[in-house]
Amino acid sequence: MRTVGVEEELLLVEPGTGEALPVASSLLGADDPLLDGEFLEEMVEVQTRPHTSADGLLDELCALRRHAAARAATVGAAPAGLATLSLASGGHVREVERYRRIWDTYGALARGHLTCGCHVHVGVADEHEGVGVLDGVRNWLPTLMALTAGSPFHAGADTGFASYRWQLTARWPVSGPPPWSGSSTAYHQYVDALIDQGLIFDEGMLYLDARLSAHVPTVEIRIADVSPDVRDTVGLALLVRALVETEARRWRAGRGRGQAHPPVSTSELQRQTWLASWRGLSGPLVDPRSGRPVPAARAVGELLRHVRPALVESGDRPEVEAWVEGLLGVGGEAGRQRAVLESTGSLGEVVADAVRRTVELPR
Repeated sequence: MRTVGVEEELLLVEPGTGEALPVASSLLGADDPLLDGEFLEEMVEVQTRPHTSADGLLDELCALRRHAAARAATVGAAPAGLATLSLASGGHVREVERYRRIWDTYGALARGHLTCGCHVHVGVADEHEGVGVLDGVRNWLPTLMALTAGSPFHAGADTGFASYRWQLTARWPVSGPPPWSGSSTAYHQYVDALIDQGLIFDEGMLYLDARLSAHVPTVEIRIADVSPDVRDTVGLALLVRALVETEARRWRAGRGRGQAHPPVSTSELQRQTWLASWRGLSGPLVDPRSGRPVPAARAVGELLRHVRPALVESGDRPEVEAWVEGLLGVGGEAGRQRAVLESTGSLGEVVADAVRRTVELPR
């Protein structure tokens, strides 16, 4: 069975006010292997090991979140699984050479980029299989965006988007859907050209919705907003693993018989993802098979049918289908947050609720 691992980026907020706190360097210690710093001082990252079971992944995520909460408390902060900060924007760069270079080079774009994502890594045999998988999963990325959209608020206002984080990330020079490559050679030529042109410094600045990992043999699906609910992270990871397995099988079956995955243009996928970022689960999405707008539940159902054999084989079908049904029932994480605002009238309460859900863990 393929391994799956997760990276979660977490905001650091003041528990009483919900304001972001630039304290990451104060709580990160050289002797702490469980927390990593990120681009800005207002966030940290936790990373799991590769897992084959849902239980193992959930257990480690819960342990990592508890550790993050304990460490944050030492500097008067709390972790929040929020993809954008509801109350303010901006941030403070961590004084790491690479981050400082990005900050100085990209100006206001970098200074306004306080966002947190959830990145799922699924093991692949090699980069050839990895590129074949990327070429297949790209058609389904807009549906994954809608399922995981959870950043409706930014800088003190409702943005009108289900995932404003995706909109902010899309401003970077290399972002959004990955191009169709067809081969690992073409993929690396694409990356090398971006670096040669000066658009990015290195592969770490490929802020694409999906990419090959530069460090481990995985496909990295990066499109998701981080969620306060750890069960969202696990559900997403299991669904993504099934999608990677499905596309790997299609790629293997298609080798030697021409193109395994007829490409949809990157500009078309950009439009579809923009729509998913805007409406989330509350409006129509584009059916990747027909290219026609359909209700969100139908588009999600098509994805589940597409990966059903892999979900059945892994034993994950009941858990993933229950997770998806729950999201559809509340309008996703964006719907949850908007419901809190409607009931309380306070964006501060939205942040407080997210903090509670981030650290109130099932295990």
